[in-house]
Amino acid sequence: MSAPPPELGVALAALAGRRPLLVASDYDGVLAPLADVPSEAVPEPGTGEVLERLSAVPGVTVALVSGRGLADLRATSGFTGELRWIGSHGAEFDGPLAGDLAGRRDELTARLEPLVTGTPGARLEIKPASVAVHVRQVPDRSAAAALLERARAAVDPSLTMKPGKDVFEVAVTDADKGSAVRRLAAEIGARGVLYLGDDVTDEDAFRALGPDDVTVKVGDGETVAAHRVADPAAVRALLEQLADLLG
Repeated sequence: MSAPPPELGVALAALAGRRPLLVASDYDGVLAPLADVPSEAVPEPGTGEVLERLSAVPGVTVALVSGRGLADLRATSGFTGELRWIGSHGAEFDGPLAGDLAGRRDELTARLEPLVTGTPGARLEIKPASVAVHVRQVPDRSAAAALLERARAAVDPSLTMKPGKDVFEVAVTDADKGSAVRRLAAEIGARGVLYLGDDVTDEDAFRALGPDDVTVKVGDGETVAAHRVADPAAVRALLEQLADLLG
């Protein structure tokens, strides 16, 4: 397991001296390798342990920020300890979705379900505050792209659209990861924030943070993040280094 790039190591060392400190991360593709079946996206070995180390440090808050619903995120990750949980791209903040948006979500499901049914390998995921069309397992890549375009054209453009890697998600709230991270940082009075993400929706969080915070893109793709690492194994190494600095 390789150490983080030198410039990232310098940034982590500077961040480690600031309290209160917020360490926030997406789950899929960051703390766990991506999986075709979402329930099989188990954490990178050792990641749960290092999160517990970090969360035990006085003045450090560790948060998971995911597009998954909170119940799904807790069950799939299996993480324990003093963590903060943010699901549904920020719509579920430490608890279930507030308000009754199920009717709007169900209408959206009824609109998208026939499109997905007609494309072999495609899957419709129904979350507490959104519906997502997944095409990772569609063998015909042109058919996959076409399905995503049909899904986009079929929904009310006033809804919040969250395109990602082989997925098109539509939310019935305007919550995003950036506003959620800002909210949590303000709540704890954070003087520094580390945010790790791999997907398009994580760019909202990267943009929401300041120049003295540390933003890390995981994997390939365009990003506004200041730093980049390769994969969840590299994320674990980064978190281990931060835990050592805080130790």
